[in-house]
Amino acid sequence: MSTAKAEVEGLLRTLPDDASLEDIQYHLYVLEKVKKGEERAAEEGTLSQEDVMARMRQWLDD
Repeated sequence: MSTAKAEVEGLLRTLPDDASLEDIQYHLYVLEKVKKGEERAAEEGTLSQEDVMARMRQWLDD
């Protein structure tokens, strides 16, 4: 497991040199949301493609 500092350093290496502070903030935001989503999926599980399609079908038919 990497530290937050290491994750930020890795992110900064992938961004172009002319990235704005706003760009960096956005990418940090996305990185945090993805990380939280992965943690939630590990804790609560995920849905199969078939389950998602059935739920969407039900939602769209209403």
